[in-house]
Amino acid sequence: VIVGVMLRWIVSFYGYSGQGNPPMYGDYEAQRHWMEVTVNLPAKEWYVNTTRNDLLYWGLDYPPLTAYHSLLCGYIASLLNPAYVQYNISRGYESPEHKLFMRSTVLISDLFTYIIAACLYSKVFGSNFLTVVLLIYPGLILIDHGHFQYNCVSLGLALFALIAFLKNKDILGSVLFCLAINFKQMLLYYSLPIFFYLLRKCVLLGWKDGMTKFLSLGITVIITFTLLWLPFINVAEHVAKRIFPIERGLFEDKVSNMWCLINVLIKVRNYFGNNQLAIISALITLIAVLPSSWDVYKYPNSRKLTLSLINSSLGFFLFSYQVHEKTILLVSLPVMLFYEQEPLPCLWFLEITSLSMLPLLIKDDLIVPFISLNIMYIVILCCFTSSQNKFNESKSFSILVIVSAVLSSVLIILSLSVPPPMSYPHLYPLFISAFCSVHFFGFFMYFNWRQLVKIKET
Repeated sequence: VIVGVMLRWIVSFYGYSGQGNPPMYGDYEAQRHWMEVTVNLPAKEWYVNTTRNDLLYWGLDYPPLTAYHSLLCGYIASLLNPAYVQYNISRGYESPEHKLFMRSTVLISDLFTYIIAACLYSKVFGSNFLTVVLLIYPGLILIDHGHFQYNCVSLGLALFALIAFLKNKDILGSVLFCLAINFKQMLLYYSLPIFFYLLRKCVLLGWKDGMTKFLSLGITVIITFTLLWLPFINVAEHVAKRIFPIERGLFEDKVSNMWCLINVLIKVRNYFGNNQLAIISALITLIAVLPSSWDVYKYPNSRKLTLSLINSSLGFFLFSYQVHEKTILLVSLPVMLFYEQEPLPCLWFLEITSLSMLPLLIKDDLIVPFISLNIMYIVILCCFTSSQNKFNESKSFSILVIVSAVLSSVLIILSLSVPPPMSYPHLYPLFISAFCSVHFFGFFMYFNWRQLVKIKET
C-alpha cells in the first residue's frame, strides 16, 4: 500500500491534462471549474446553460455524485485560497500550490475508495499479491494522478459493491453500486451482469422470499437514486442530456474500439445521424453482451460474475456510443480480479490498455512514468507469477504475446522518436488505435470463450 501511494504521488509531480494550454486547457481545468460552479451556483443551475453557467466551457457532464464531490473539494479550496474557485475569474487558474491541492484531492479520494476496496477484496477473496496487481496497475495511476481524473472513486465504489454482493450483502451492494453509477455513468457497463446475478439469487429463494428480495432491491435502488437526484428533479432532463450526450457523436479522438476501426475504411457518420447511430450501437452492444450476462443467471458464482463483468464492460467499450479511451479502465478492474486464474492473458490485456492511452499520455508529458510504471508492472508480475509456476499457456499463445509485445514496443518507439509525415499528423495515434482495437476484439472473443465454453467443460 505504501509503495502504491508513493508511486501515485511521484506521478503527480509530472504534467497534467491541458497544463499551460489556454483557452480550454484540459481535464484538470474541467475538475477545477466544476468546483467553482458547484460552490458559487445553486444546484438547480449546475447542469443548465445560463448566463452564469456556460456549458460550452467544461459544463458538468457526470451524474450528481460527481457534482457533490466537486462541491466538497470546492468548499475546501475556498477555505484554503478563495482564488482557486473565484467565480468567473479563476478560469485556467494554475500555481504550484493549487496543483498540490488538486493532486491531494485525488490521492485522498483514491485512498478512501479504491485502495481500501482493493485491499479488502484481496484479503477476502484473493491473496496479498492480488493487492499488488490492483494497486500498481499503470493505467489507473497515469490517468488519475497524471492526466487528472477521479476514476478511482467510481471503481472503488464498484469494487466495494462487488465485495458486498459476493458476501451476500445485496442491499448494501445495491446502494454502493448506485453510488458508483451516480459518480460516473459508464459504470452502467457492469449493470447487466449484476442485474442477472441478483435476479438469479431472487429466483433461487422461491416465489415468496424471492419476490420480497426483488422488491427490497428495487426499492433500495429507487431510494438511492431519488436522494441523489432530489435537488435536480425540476431539471432532470437537462442532467440526462449532459450525462448522455447524443450530439457529441459516436466516438471521440482515436479510441481503440470497433467504431473507430471501422471508420478508417467506412465513414459511418456520413451515412447515419447521431440518433440512428445511438440506436444501432445500442442494439449491437446488447447482442454482444447478453450471452455472457445470461450465463451469470444460469450459473451465479463469483468466477462467472467476474468474467461476465469483463465481457460486458469490454462489449460496451467496443460497440457502444460515445466511448472515451479512458473508459478501458472499467474493463481493467475485473481483468485484474481474474489475474490469479489467467495470469498471462490478463497481464497482456492490461499492458495493451496502457498502450491504447499512449497518445493521450504523450500530450500530457507523461512518457517517463508511462515507461517506468509499465516496465515495473511487467517485471514484478512476471517474476512473482513465474516463481509460482502459474504461466501455463501453450507455446503458440506465448508466441502471440511475444509478437504483440515486440509490435507494441515498435509503436511506442516510433511515436516517441520518429515524426509522422506532415500530411498525416495523426498517423501514430491511428496505428495505435487500430492495433489495440484488434487486440481488444480478440480479448473479447477469448474471455467469452473462457466464460461460456472452457469453464463449462472444466
